[in-house]
Amino acid sequence: MRIAILFGVMAFGVTPVVAQDAHPEDVSSIDAIIDAYYDLISGPTGEAPDVDRDRSLHHPDAWVAIADTDEGGRPTVNVMSLDDYHGDGGPRAQPFYEWETDRVVSRSGNMVHAWSTYASARTPRGEPFDTGTNSITLFWAGDRWWVMGWMFDRTAN
Repeated sequence: MRIAILFGVMAFGVTPVVAQDAHPEDVSSIDAIIDAYYDLISGPTGEAPDVDRDRSLHHPDAWVAIADTDEGGRPTVNVMSLDDYHGDGGPRAQPFYEWETDRVVSRSGNMVHAWSTYASARTPRGEPFDTGTNSITLFWAGDRWWVMGWMFDRTAN
């Protein structure tokens, strides 16, 4: 069996998915993984986001993309790894709570794309200071969901 897997990796560039320690309830359904996605970034001042839990939701090759505009107003996109997105992973300088307000899902086999509309506030479910949409790509690996990547556009808010 190991030889067959190794052959697949070498011959076809197949990336084996190595299970990361995930809370089974976080990765069991589309609803669960998106709920966990928002839950882990929310919290009070002085508390750091749960980077390990976030890594457990994301495929080892996951990407993050942030669309924006440059000083001249031209569209730009910054694509990075999850580790680059988290940086030093320090505590929040101010409270931050984000939750999903709407979702549109499209599925083809083991691929899912979700347009996830959100609101952000300084208190749980408080008055939003920001709203937007995340574009989230998910993959069903037969026993769990993975976030393959996500993107949001700062200029769309």
